[in-house]
Amino acid sequence: MAHVDLRRQIALLLALVAVLLRAGDWGNPVIHVDEQYYLLVGDRMLHGSVPYVDIWDRKPIGLFLLYAGFRLLPGDGILAYQLAATVAAWATALIVVAAARTLGTRPAGAVAAAIIYLLGLSLLGGRGGQAPVFYNLPVAVAGLLALRLPPRSAWPIVTSGAAACLLMGVAIQMKYTPAVEGALIGLAHIWALSRRGAGVILVLAASTLWIGLALAPTAAAIGWYWAHDLLPAFWFANFTSITLRPPYPAAEWGMRLVGIAAQLAPLLLCAGWTWASRPRDGDAATVRIAFAWLAAALAGFAAIGTFFDHYALPLLVPLCIAAAPTLGRSLRAAGTVLGLASTLWLVELLHRHDDAVGARAVARIVAANSGSECPFVFNGDTITYLLADTCLPSPYAFPNLLAYATEQGATGIDEAAEVRRILAERPPVIVASDRHLTIWNRDSRAAVRAVLARDYRPVLRVPRAAWHSLVYLRRDRPLRRGAPN
Repeated sequence: MAHVDLRRQIALLLALVAVLLRAGDWGNPVIHVDEQYYLLVGDRMLHGSVPYVDIWDRKPIGLFLLYAGFRLLPGDGILAYQLAATVAAWATALIVVAAARTLGTRPAGAVAAAIIYLLGLSLLGGRGGQAPVFYNLPVAVAGLLALRLPPRSAWPIVTSGAAACLLMGVAIQMKYTPAVEGALIGLAHIWALSRRGAGVILVLAASTLWIGLALAPTAAAIGWYWAHDLLPAFWFANFTSITLRPPYPAAEWGMRLVGIAAQLAPLLLCAGWTWASRPRDGDAATVRIAFAWLAAALAGFAAIGTFFDHYALPLLVPLCIAAAPTLGRSLRAAGTVLGLASTLWLVELLHRHDDAVGARAVARIVAANSGSECPFVFNGDTITYLLADTCLPSPYAFPNLLAYATEQGATGIDEAAEVRRILAERPPVIVASDRHLTIWNRDSRAAVRAVLARDYRPVLRVPRAAWHSLVYLRRDRPLRRGAPN
């Protein structure tokens, strides 16, 4: 009974921490550009649009199906996905506690690791509904199954591997990089099955089953697109386009990598001490699996190469678990890491821009002045299309695709030519910004600037992070302010 009460207390504490960290963003439509677009794609799917054909991106279809589900809930989907993300973060933190305890961590250390996980989400761009906020949960459960492999019987290992690999298959359909962790978790189950004396036939049969379950969600997506004669579009967006993407400047991604390393350094030091002081007896196998999992997550992180902060979110689960034994042994270590993470979170909170009001003002002007025509968000928030309830001027509605040189040649089209096509349709409203960037697609930007100077006038300028969102209205149209929303 005491253990039950302790688990309930831990669950309540972590729920309170998750709400404290995330409730300030509930209802904010512009937490991050990515999740805005996920929600827009999910919304358009419910209106018949087919991802990769009618609205383009390179994320797996499972992520968009998840956001389409949020759009089915009451409201505009913004609060719905943010509440769901809070629940996912909390549930994942509970798995961090359970996995840390599997490594022999004291309860206080396990709870500290879970709180650091929740803080880490907010510090690394996971305040809202970034994909890892959701897929970290199935990955964490699969990892826990690998850490808790049955000690004797072979058949429970087969069942555990089946569940773990199916969970990893779900995660892979939110982003493909968890495939690296999935391979490691599958290998851990194969190793365990072999050690329990299973014959070659059983090992091969189990491995085939596990691989099939891990690939099943992706195979289902491929099958749907193949059945509808859309497989080339799916294949290009999901697998080919990323290989065509030009790299970001080395100085830019290098600074991002340094920033990520600095934020994770305390946890990395604690994890290093856990490894140095690991047991040398039979319990060492669990620790080795935990660190192999962390190595797989690091490999997945490195494979992308652009090192945006939110790409490090998948590292948090195995890293917090690996650091937990040290946090449990040393009150000083736990206090230092928690203190640093909390301080960084408070500093970030104090410097956080409140852009929600401005974003809704932009959407209000766009809605009032677009009518049945399609506005063009050249460089701005794609949530504008959803909040304003307008049509899209192009399948390539995510601004980076047409506006940035880092996507040039990777979309399968001539990006500047697509911008010129959109401008030739004379959109009633164009949304741009005064950002100073080194990665503009020069041809796209030049086309927009020429048209804005000739045919449009600025009607709204609102703060957006460290720059401003700018709304331009076609000169032959009277300005309508629209009703507050």
